Amino acid sequence: MNSRGREIVLGVTGGISAYKSCDLLRRLQDHGFLVTVIPTRASLNFVGVATWEALSGREIATDLWNNVHQVPHVSIAKKADAIIIAPATADILAKMAHGIADDLLTNTLLASTAPVIVVPAMHTEMWLNPATVSNIETLRSRGVVIIEPETGKLTSGDVGVGRYPESATIISGLLETLAVNSDLLGKHVLISAGGTREAIDPVRYIGNHSSGKQGYALAHAAVLRGARVTLVSANSQEPNIEGIEIIRVLSTSQMQEALEANFDEADILIMAAAVADVRPSKISAGKISKSDLLKIELIPNPDILKALSSRKKDQVVVGFAAQTEEAANGGLDIAVKKLREKGLDAIYFNDVSGGAIFGEDETSGVLITSDGAEVPISKVSKVTLANKILDLALNKLG
Repeated sequence: MNSRGREIVLGVTGGISAYKSCDLLRRLQDHGFLVTVIPTRASLNFVGVATWEALSGREIATDLWNNVHQVPHVSIAKKADAIIIAPATADILAKMAHGIADDLLTNTLLASTAPVIVVPAMHTEMWLNPATVSNIETLRSRGVVIIEPETGKLTSGDVGVGRYPESATIISGLLETLAVNSDLLGKHVLISAGGTREAIDPVRYIGNHSSGKQGYALAHAAVLRGARVTLVSANSQEPNIEGIEIIRVLSTSQMQEALEANFDEADILIMAAAVADVRPSKISAGKISKSDLLKIELIPNPDILKALSSRKKDQVVVGFAAQTEEAANGGLDIAVKKLREKGLDAIYFNDVSGGAIFGEDETSGVLITSDGAEVPISKVSKVTLANKILDLALNKLG
């Protein structure tokens, strides 16, 4: 599973409208993009490194010869899902058209196979100059997307074509180019993942085999669709997903506390974690001897999902129900009963006999909705299931 969100390289060149790319950066982040800014040396006369680092949350490289051992133009190019040049001056257009690579940005452009979107902004006469017109035609013929400048008031006081477009126009062009779905923009998705552990003593615990892969797949799918994601992760070894908030917990009580603290402001809750049903009535301060391990008094853990669902207002709440083959025939009935008793909008039922599903990249089961629909899921990736669940949840939100 990819452990990062959508990566955008934002190249900023030396035009007065470079300051407008600060807003573009923010709007890209609102859509769930992770942004690496590459400013040219000329652009730093308008917006400095400190501003770009503060806004992007990332270190800014401005020179091809810094950290040469990391080969920055290649490493940045490989990660990019798209490159946006905004503003694009006449100078950068000429360099791109002729394959000139004399700084970090132009070297990154040549090293990347990602889609390139260019946002020219300059004075009218420069935009209409035959050299610029020819360079634009050359870039278009190579598949570069050109978002043409708007007509309006220019820095010189003149009025004409050459004005930096609105951020929304640029992002619309990006989304169309990437054919990505940002239908969860503005939504907060709260997800639990992994398996909780209940301590017996400082050495031992009661736990389960949940790897957290499904929960992380849900988180990754949600952030790619523009959501703000909070992931409560219990004892999972899955890699971090940049761009989401991860709250790491161990026990059921810790998970409950984290979910309760975030539930009221969430639009969607997906409880993919395997929560331990019971815990020892008391935790031994020291390691228990083998002979005393034969009997451990257990008490039930709280039903986190039922408690949260009882508090919901407009939220959509989705649960998971895992059964083994002993209960497989009646598994659907058990899942439907859980759905109704807990007041869920949907539940995903699967058969985990023999350790199936846990730790695997694929899943099979049945997605059941509160209106009685049953959607069979057969041998699909956990990312595919994640998007099916998010589709359902978004439809429930209306």
